[in-house]
Amino acid sequence: MQVYLVGGAVRDRLLGLPVRERDWVVVGARPEELQAQGYLPVGRDFPVFLHPQTREEYALARLERKVAPGYRGFTTQFSPDVTLEEDLRRRDLTINAMAESISGETISTESLSTGTLIDPYGGQRDLQARQLRHVSEAFVEDPVRILRVARFAARFADLGFRVADETRELMKRMVASGEAAALVPERVWQETDRALATARPEVFFEVLRDCGALAVIFPEIDALFGVPQPPKWHPEIDTGVHVMMVLRCAAKLSLSPAVRFAALMHDLGKAGTPSDRWPSHHGHEELGVPLIGALADRLRVPNEYRELAVLTSRHHGVVHRAAELRPATVVELLEKTDAFRRPERFNELLLACEADARGRAGFEDREYPQANYLRRAREAAAAVVLDEGERAELKGPAIGERIRRKRLAAVATIKMGP
Repeated sequence: MQVYLVGGAVRDRLLGLPVRERDWVVVGARPEELQAQGYLPVGRDFPVFLHPQTREEYALARLERKVAPGYRGFTTQFSPDVTLEEDLRRRDLTINAMAESISGETISTESLSTGTLIDPYGGQRDLQARQLRHVSEAFVEDPVRILRVARFAARFADLGFRVADETRELMKRMVASGEAAALVPERVWQETDRALATARPEVFFEVLRDCGALAVIFPEIDALFGVPQPPKWHPEIDTGVHVMMVLRCAAKLSLSPAVRFAALMHDLGKAGTPSDRWPSHHGHEELGVPLIGALADRLRVPNEYRELAVLTSRHHGVVHRAAELRPATVVELLEKTDAFRRPERFNELLLACEADARGRAGFEDREYPQANYLRRAREAAAAVVLDEGERAELKGPAIGERIRRKRLAAVATIKMGP
């Protein structure tokens, strides 16, 4: 029996990045041998065990074979005869197909230090070259790997990583053969959510577009490319380019994947503008709402993401015009967005709107005083209370009307500023 540290922990250590979790492969062992050492079996499709002290995952070396289209069409073979090289060969990228050995025939908490690097497929070379390269032609057997490559491209974009030419071509062939259409919605969203949490989430969608998968998986986003906008407000002109810039800006403004998703969704309605009305897009805010709903239904997007995206699509134009709004319109905006009961979500809406305003060529460093103005307006309106005398003399709807008038007066005192 031999134990190896594998995958992301090896990769990140070689890149000098923090190692957040460790995965292990056990070669030359049977399930009953690990159970005899106190390991807890947790794998349903193939044997995976939790270490009795560290709770880290230990998987028996295995082979996989595709038997049907789609993510779930695999059979798994494990036995003591499967070698480490065979186990590593089934992985997606060379940088994820490296291992490090540990000493000893048995597994214990004292033997969790790493040792000799084992790199049969050139992962260390590709780390140095900043290349995302597939391990073997077995890559085509799992279309989720298209999403994983795009996610790793987003995660490591600031380190200079790019998808290797041969892997780009392989991904294009997979999309052309219909593999991307077979992706399970839950896995699409799982990888997308992870990509939204990276430092450069826009790269995820750019890689998918490059190989043709964006049109299959996210047709609502793909349709934005080639749709022009007024150059005065959008020097980048192309709506798809603008949305990628907005997503990048959102990633700088907020760590929240929900904010980033809202930024990505905010202009979907522009794809529905008839071409004879270009570059104007009157009414695109409301046009985007059913498109967000359709995408969210299809991919099982969490409600908190969907709700924030709908609010952003519907209200971002009003937020941008905050300096022009009458106090009554400001209070109406606060009411429609449920800002009094959900101030945290309202702040997320403002962050997504700020990303939209600054996600334009030449606008990246511009101030966005609208956000602070609306935050202060909400605070002032939310602080309104009725004294005992007012409550004693009012009943029913009159109470709400008095509160509203006082909120209007409070908002009227707030001035636009930094």
